[in-house]
Amino acid sequence: MDSNKKLQEVNRIIVESNKDNKAFASSFMNFMGTTMNSGALDTKTKELLALALGIAARCEWCISYHVNEAFKAGATKKELMEVGYVTVLMYGSQALMEMNNLIDAINQFEKQ
Repeated sequence: MDSNKKLQEVNRIIVESNKDNKAFASSFMNFMGTTMNSGALDTKTKELLALALGIAARCEWCISYHVNEAFKAGATKKELMEVGYVTVLMYGSQALMEMNNLIDAINQFEKQ
């Protein structure tokens, strides 16, 4: 998987949504920002949770996006891989196969 391409596709949706329906795009981005900002849980923890859910949902775009955001929030490769292992434990072999996408995203975003 090309994680950078998946991240570009996520950004494309946001840009196109903003052109088509500013109210929707603005509301969604505000909701996402409010939800992912530090509260009872810090942003890194929330990104790790979102990553686990993205792996379980088999969403390549979610995996790319949340690996990138987790690194920005201070997560380590070891933490990201552990998220993958816990997701496999709870979700099974489908999540195991998504570890390929997780590893690709880690390798592409770790150095940025």
